[in-house]
Amino acid sequence: MTSARRTTATAATAVVLATAGGLLTAATTTANAAVTCASPVFKRQFYANTTFSGTPQKTDCDSAIDQNWGTGAPASGLPSNNFGVRWTVTRDFGSGGPFTFTASALDGIRVYLDGTRKIDLWKNVSSTVSKTVNVTIPSGRHTLRVDYVNWTGSAKVKFTYTPRTSATVDTTKPLTPTAPAVTYDQATGAAKFTWAKNKEMDLAGYRVYRRLKGTSFGTKPLATLATTTSTSYTDTTLPKTGDIYYYEVRAYDKAGNVSPGTADQGVTTVDTTAPAAPTGVEDNWDIGLTTEVELRWDQVAASDLAGYRVYRSTTYPVVLPEANLVSERGQYESYYSETPPATGDWYYYVVTAVDTHGNESAASGTAMFETWDRTPPTVAAQDLKAVDGEHDVTLSWSWDQTWGTDTTFKVFRNGSAIGSSYGTSFVDTSVQRSTSYTYTVRAVDGAGNLGPVSASLTVDHVGDYTAPGPVTGLTATPVENGIKLDWDDSPAADVADYQIHRGVYANGEWTYTDISDSLPYGTTWSQNLDRMLPDGESYRYKVVAVDGDGNALDAASAEVPTVGATELDMRPTEATPGDGSPIASMNVDDYGVLLGAEGIRSMGWDYNAEQDPNGPAAHFRVYRWDPATAAYVKLTDTADANTYSYTDSHAKAGTTLFYRVTAVYADGTESVPVGAHTLT
Repeated sequence: MTSARRTTATAATAVVLATAGGLLTAATTTANAAVTCASPVFKRQFYANTTFSGTPQKTDCDSAIDQNWGTGAPASGLPSNNFGVRWTVTRDFGSGGPFTFTASALDGIRVYLDGTRKIDLWKNVSSTVSKTVNVTIPSGRHTLRVDYVNWTGSAKVKFTYTPRTSATVDTTKPLTPTAPAVTYDQATGAAKFTWAKNKEMDLAGYRVYRRLKGTSFGTKPLATLATTTSTSYTDTTLPKTGDIYYYEVRAYDKAGNVSPGTADQGVTTVDTTAPAAPTGVEDNWDIGLTTEVELRWDQVAASDLAGYRVYRSTTYPVVLPEANLVSERGQYESYYSETPPATGDWYYYVVTAVDTHGNESAASGTAMFETWDRTPPTVAAQDLKAVDGEHDVTLSWSWDQTWGTDTTFKVFRNGSAIGSSYGTSFVDTSVQRSTSYTYTVRAVDGAGNLGPVSASLTVDHVGDYTAPGPVTGLTATPVENGIKLDWDDSPAADVADYQIHRGVYANGEWTYTDISDSLPYGTTWSQNLDRMLPDGESYRYKVVAVDGDGNALDAASAEVPTVGATELDMRPTEATPGDGSPIASMNVDDYGVLLGAEGIRSMGWDYNAEQDPNGPAAHFRVYRWDPATAAYVKLTDTADANTYSYTDSHAKAGTTLFYRVTAVYADGTESVPVGAHTLT
């Protein structure tokens, strides 16, 4: 419902409402201009008489007929008695059916359907009169007209029309959905089925059906693929077999009536169905070690079979990358033989079937063969030595190179392999302080066979217990969004990060807190920013370097330098009360980090027009504090009272921003403001 209000403007105006995304939007026009109201919104005309004669004093749009003007005039320029209001709307009722018309008024009301009067309560009364009638509306477009007059006294009117959805009353089927169409995504195998929206007011939804070509949708009740209130359905369950499937959709209403089905819409699916895996491969084997592999398997029964692929691997289960492919066989070649590499490994074989579309089956069962050559190397590491460093242990050894220089060695620590070396040295960097380790070294060949174990060597690793020296060059500089900290890079080669401590003075002493994890630039940089509201508070800071072993000076030590700083006071000199504002709350979000532009800030607020003692707002006004002028400067007026957010794309970066918002009313007055601040 839209209530007309009095105005002091010199020219009468009318409000044009149109539906946009389900919401009513308004545009103002003169009383004599043409007014168009998007169905199902009513066109409303105000007359300064009870005979609806002459030119309407005002024309606008109304989403619902439900007004109570009391003893006042319904709009500027109209009398408080002896006036008339007419509502009209033409809309598509789809299949039509039984409806209920309900009307009540002080004084007279008449309701027409396509010019035929359905309700007639036309007299000057002192109490509300009401009437409800049942009407059957034919299918298609029809016009409703509601005439209301007030002779004397209070003015009040209400009218509604609603479909009757009882199954015993409503036997009218919805119309068949129109414009059915289907598209098929070759990449995903999904079919999207779409249709036009039905016009019935009592529509409950749609039922989607699918059938394979050569079959029928079946007898009632039909097997429903999906039920939806949307005008589209994406079927992701289609088999990818190259077959043709058909879709149809039917509308159903709240009484359970179902429309006829649409014409069938067909799609041809892609073929991504692979043949069955070959059988019988697992029955191939040999006794003991083998030098020749022979494989045979059962022929796969598939009309589009193209051939077979044979894979070999030294690991189980066999995966199917191209690197493991050893042969491609023809459609009728269900056999394979080869001489495997003589490495002494186990070799595992599987076979897959491939069709003419390139679809490959799962792997068959596995045939296993153990090959010859499991001779371990004879090379042994000798004269094993170790050098203990602060952060690692370096091992070195020698060996007899009579038989060549291409030998790999595997290093063991406390009996477990920790790495390999193609040479005569290895650096163990995964050691812990104050821990003993026992090392051995063994040669390893290409098949993984290990040679003799070297003599063992035990190392007592001491490790690094020396903390980096004091940080130098520490400064704390007040800035517009906190306090900027800067110091010299620690000269320690093993420094890993820094601890930053903030001191607060209370009860006669300075208390320090580690704030490292709360700072924006992490803990590895030699500068940072303690972001906080600059309100003139004084702080002290200490910075301690930490090495990779966790060594660090005690922050309470006299060696650790301290610097102090007093914040700038960026707070506005003009207070924002907050209390008494109809705007419940306001917040400013740090979207600048996400957008890559520190100067961008987005804000929002909460507002309930029904709880506003000043009446509903016309729009909102956003201000930002300007330190240069020592005043809040208006940034924008929102488009309407339904806009509860604003993005400030011209805010200064690297400062503290203060915002406030007020509600602005039709007479130009503003509410008490609410405010918030943000650090950029």
